[in-house]
Amino acid sequence: MGVPAIRLEGLTKYHGAVVGIEDLSLDVEPGEVFGFLGANGAGKTTTIRTVLDLLRPTRGSAAVMGFDCQRQSFEARRRIGYLPGEMPVYPELTGAEYLRFLAALGPQPPATRVEWLLRRFNVSDLDLRRRMRDYSQGMKRKLGVVQALMTGVPVLILDEPTSGLDPLMIEAFAETIHEISKTDGTTVFLSSHVLSEVDRMCSRIGIVRAGRLVAVRTLGELRASAPRRVTIVFSEPVSHSQPLPQNVVPVSCEPQRWVVDITGPLGPLLAALASLPVHDIGVAPFAIEDTVLRLYEEGTC
Repeated sequence: MGVPAIRLEGLTKYHGAVVGIEDLSLDVEPGEVFGFLGANGAGKTTTIRTVLDLLRPTRGSAAVMGFDCQRQSFEARRRIGYLPGEMPVYPELTGAEYLRFLAALGPQPPATRVEWLLRRFNVSDLDLRRRMRDYSQGMKRKLGVVQALMTGVPVLILDEPTSGLDPLMIEAFAETIHEISKTDGTTVFLSSHVLSEVDRMCSRIGIVRAGRLVAVRTLGELRASAPRRVTIVFSEPVSHSQPLPQNVVPVSCEPQRWVVDITGPLGPLLAALASLPVHDIGVAPFAIEDTVLRLYEEGTC
């Protein structure tokens, strides 16, 4: 296996007596879209700032593409495109001047890539000529996404990237992340509170609580382990004493309507119902919100 795009080993940061993050270890592979989740104050921003060398760890290490984020800070950072949760704005600059200013700080972005991103996120020449003080929150966020993606670096670190974007731009963002991860092999490490977007874009998630990484799962593992709510409607009353498989937990059992939670395959439940007068069966779709909340509350890997 090659070098991870991002590697955190025992990463710890104390702010005096306050724990920022503690013993956080994680590998994010090249081309992976990784969702980093947690409540406010859980340690997400501290982790990101340590990877960017904006904070120095108390102990442990972080590396990007094999370059240590503290000892080889410049080499690590020149391989990162970054979108902060609160984007710094230079109110007197136009959008075009802002992009040129940021482009001068790192690898020169290809003009064709910048033009593609501006079209993708519907940023017009007129928008680029306006001063940033006149921008809406959504326009500022679109420009922030463009600047993070424009250089084509191998690693993107995006903090709440869709905050302030309208549904059409959220759709454009999701499509763009999918394209660059699959086509260019870009690694995307994103923090978000919008779990439906995480479900759509990420192949794996990590959950941080009180500065500790409490769970790392693929989306497939989450779906396989998540209980599903099943509603069974009968054409005539049945006895609720009917034995159920071990992977089925009754929620409510009325004579003509059962509601159960099931973990794992549906086959055993369908077999148990085969001799009963079933009229209809409804299976609720996978809800990442419920699953992530359960993992967060359990706090176990």
